[in-house]
Amino acid sequence: MSIFVRMMVLVFLTFLPLRVLPGMTDRPNILLIMADDMGYTDIGCYGSEIKTPRLDQLAKRGIRFTQFYNTSRCCPTRAALLTGLYSHQAGIGLMTGDRGYDAYRGDLNKQCVTLAEVLKSAGYANYMSGKWHVTKHIRPNGPKHNWPLQRGFDKFYGTIIGAGSFYDPATLCRGNQFITPENDTAYQPEKYYYSDAISENAVMFLKDHFAEPSDKPFFMYVSYTSAHWPMHAREVDIAKYRGVYDDGFDAIRAARHKNAIAAGVLDAKWKLSKPGANWENWKNKKWDIRNMEVYAAMVDRMDQGIGWIVDELKKNDALKNTLIIYLQDNGGCAEGFGRRSNAEKIKGVKFKPLGRDGLQTKIWPPMQTRDGRPVRTGPEVMAGGEDTFIGYGVGWANVSNTPFRGYKHDGWEGGISTPLIMHWPAGTKRDAVHSVNNDPCHLIDIMPTLVELAGAKYPKTFAEEKIKPMEGVSLRPVFSKQSIQRRAPLGFEHHGNLALRDGRWKIVSIYRKNQKRKWQLFDMEADRTETNDLSGAHPDKLKDLVDKWQTWADRVGVQKWPFKNKKK
Repeated sequence: MSIFVRMMVLVFLTFLPLRVLPGMTDRPNILLIMADDMGYTDIGCYGSEIKTPRLDQLAKRGIRFTQFYNTSRCCPTRAALLTGLYSHQAGIGLMTGDRGYDAYRGDLNKQCVTLAEVLKSAGYANYMSGKWHVTKHIRPNGPKHNWPLQRGFDKFYGTIIGAGSFYDPATLCRGNQFITPENDTAYQPEKYYYSDAISENAVMFLKDHFAEPSDKPFFMYVSYTSAHWPMHAREVDIAKYRGVYDDGFDAIRAARHKNAIAAGVLDAKWKLSKPGANWENWKNKKWDIRNMEVYAAMVDRMDQGIGWIVDELKKNDALKNTLIIYLQDNGGCAEGFGRRSNAEKIKGVKFKPLGRDGLQTKIWPPMQTRDGRPVRTGPEVMAGGEDTFIGYGVGWANVSNTPFRGYKHDGWEGGISTPLIMHWPAGTKRDAVHSVNNDPCHLIDIMPTLVELAGAKYPKTFAEEKIKPMEGVSLRPVFSKQSIQRRAPLGFEHHGNLALRDGRWKIVSIYRKNQKRKWQLFDMEADRTETNDLSGAHPDKLKDLVDKWQTWADRVGVQKWPFKNKKK
């Protein structure tokens, strides 16, 4: 299939006459919001001390999910979310590098369709603001067949890659064109900050949509990079959290555990998992207190931006019939990026200022600010400013994932289970408002949910390509406070970290270099925090679930880890 054919299909769908789509005005607008590298208790309505009043308000008037699953990493999660397939089936089982296997090409394949492509066929206008991160083609003059406009979106502002400076993001684009914060004629704030830019461009797209004389509903995908490293935030937001984290990891973790139980998103019988770090013996306490203050400010600022988007819906009398979905791509991140000093490496280094049109070419150090300063890392550098690049580390990641064990990358609950909020006043029955759903759900369920609510038809073929069938189930029953009817278990694999959830049971196997593979078994009704391995007590159940995992893995294309790149 040529790129030309796919583009012609999208053009045709764009101009599809509305008269062939009866009942269009009854269908909801859809606002899909994704946050980055945030744990289960990082927002207020799930137990956090971080101020997220706008998300809390959506939860109060909507539905919270307690067992919603992702893929434990940024790109695979986005691939699964956008396509309704397991990430391996969409071609992004790992990251965006091509490893030579169909499941690990690092690029959305032609055998999947995106939410935007499907919703366009049902007459929706489609907009995206934020992080894309589902293609290996990230160069200004390279292929763009897997960029947003070529995968169903009508307008796009954001970054093609997955991380970088919040003051000068790499691969920043408007449509198909690379831009910089300085030469973007459509958006010139007094002070550029990427989370604000994502929010404000989303608002701009909505203003334009509502100004057009059309009955088209919209689908908007808002994909923040908050709170992914580097820890960058405005001082006005950081100031709100001065002193909040002075008592360290254990105190905040204990408070969150208590708050989450009170909020109804944790069962009191589940034990708090072991701490990830010892605050009493922790070096550089003041530095890490600052890191968490900045992290909290990043989440706070994102919440403010979500409020701006919601306010625009209110202004246009569109909030009642807009389905708002908030979710996160993986749990808290224990990666060590930016936590070692680079003082010696950058000593005496001078960069040429990038100027108005110069593009950032790197997403982590060594790198520079737009005006030519080298970016600094390590404990002698206080996070927040544009010339810093720091991650918040394992201790605070463990706090983010309260009460679970594990982190981003893992198959533990701390890696793969994060909040989901759904808010849809027009479609939610009264007894479901402010309810909590405890059914295991997954990213793959978003596609069938939106297909059903939008009155769309999921295609068997698209642009002359055979399309893989949807993997998930519709979440529509939750709006009537009914249970999700799932028959197949949920499978997981990333970097050799494996898991399978089947009803109340879960198995996990974490990859350890030069160690024999070991599976553990947990009863998730009795022990959601995975503190009691039952593999010895229930060997038959363990074998049954391992066999189910292998069947799933073979079907979606999982390769045994670690694997060597296959010759292309």
